[in-house]
Amino acid sequence: MIPNKQKLHERFLRDPLPRRLGGLAATLGRISSSARKSADATTIKNLLEEARHLIEWTAADAEPEAAAELVSMQTLLTLWEKAWESASQNKTQRTLLSVQAKQWSDRALELSGLL
Repeated sequence: MIPNKQKLHERFLRDPLPRRLGGLAATLGRISSSARKSADATTIKNLLEEARHLIEWTAADAEPEAAAELVSMQTLLTLWEKAWESASQNKTQRTLLSVQAKQWSDRALELSGLL
């Protein structure tokens, strides 16, 4: 569960779209790093939930093609979140999430135009 979800939502929506996408990229980067280094299921599950919400709060303002990519990411994040309790016990699964989250992070940063 995301602590202070309402505050995060309000603060996040004050930012322009490129900064929101950059924030999403940062959260996805934290997922990548955490999944690789730790089997702490709770921390990563919270980050997965946070990333899903950041996409929800961003996709509607993005260009249609970018929004479609974000929704696809969101779907896969939801699947990871549901499976994470057991997947976190498997090093291969943690590595897979780490690699996938890094790719998503890079793509979100690319979509942001902040590079």
